[in-house]
Amino acid sequence: MICFFRHLKYSTSSSSLLPVLTLLCLVLLRPCVALSAPNIPQHGSLETCSAILYDLDHEAILFEQNADQRIAPASLTKVLSMFLAMDQIRQGSVRLDSPVAVSRIAARTGGSRMGLQEKDNVTLEQLLMGMAVSSGNDASAAVAEFVGGSTPAFVNMMNVKAQSLGMRDSQFRNPHGLPAAGQYTTARDMLTLARAYLRTYPDALRFHNTHVINHKGRVTWNKNPLLGQYPGADGLKTGWVNASGYNLIFTASHGSKRLLAVIMGAPDSRTRGVEAFRLLDAGFQVCDNRAASVVAALDCLPPDQYRPDVRKTAREAKLAYGGGDDTPAKKVTKGKKVTKDKKAKSSRAKQTAKAKQQPKKKEAARAGGKQKRDSDQAARRATGRAS
Repeated sequence: MICFFRHLKYSTSSSSLLPVLTLLCLVLLRPCVALSAPNIPQHGSLETCSAILYDLDHEAILFEQNADQRIAPASLTKVLSMFLAMDQIRQGSVRLDSPVAVSRIAARTGGSRMGLQEKDNVTLEQLLMGMAVSSGNDASAAVAEFVGGSTPAFVNMMNVKAQSLGMRDSQFRNPHGLPAAGQYTTARDMLTLARAYLRTYPDALRFHNTHVINHKGRVTWNKNPLLGQYPGADGLKTGWVNASGYNLIFTASHGSKRLLAVIMGAPDSRTRGVEAFRLLDAGFQVCDNRAASVVAALDCLPPDQYRPDVRKTAREAKLAYGGGDDTPAKKVTKGKKVTKDKKAKSSRAKQTAKAKQQPKKKEAARAGGKQKRDSDQAARRATGRAS
């Protein structure tokens, strides 16, 4: 930005500077376009811009903080896209095992990826898994094209669905959540979406609580910090773009009790995890009549006592497939391990030794031949004298 203004200073006359600056201000101040994560309320109970906690058993909101603040949805968008795909499966328009040919546009979609390539043939089920675990924008684009016939048609379906669910303060511009002007939602609307999604398709949690997947050697893992760390946690979806900060829809059950929550606008992934842990702990305390309110419980749950491991599923991926991000595990045979370098060195040594031995063999052969010729000549001379 500083370089831009320096350029204006030295290359633009004063008469033309005003229109340029006016245009720049209009771009920067456009509604729903943010350059950084939203502000965190000064007197909030959580270190996030907004949050909401819901008791699914009693259908009651237990806590909310700035829940109607408009924020970019980021990859939370994929929950709506998956919802639509499952609607089409239920209606019989498509099947989980339906083959999907990946287009060039889908394969080239940037950001977080499942690792699809153009002309890959995958099932719809594999794409849904890639959306949930890898947060694959490429998988989301492929699903949109397949289910909707085209991305614009699918996005229109998304907005119709959102309105039918009662998401009154949301607009979607793409199927994956990559930054787009005019795309926004709220924590309250995301709660509305997730509640309807889980009630309609409870089995969908199998996608969201899978930790690691491997698509043709590209290993990706779930970024949900609760999986494998918070008892009873089994979903749902993470999200991040610059304009939103770190978002999370999450759910967990203790016995017969299940809570559903949304956090949006956390400043970093660690804070997102800490506040998710705290919010669930506070909610279950209220459900168990151990606290009068979530706010009161949060006051007794200091953040510094929580240390979620934000790299846990990444390490699981490394243990399962070896090497981490994109490297599949290599099978190691039993016995002495011989590397390619050692094999090459051994082969070169044998060739060198053989080359050294060959001159000596030739010299020995010549010497042996000469000795044999001398012996034959002496024998012939001796025979001549005896005759």
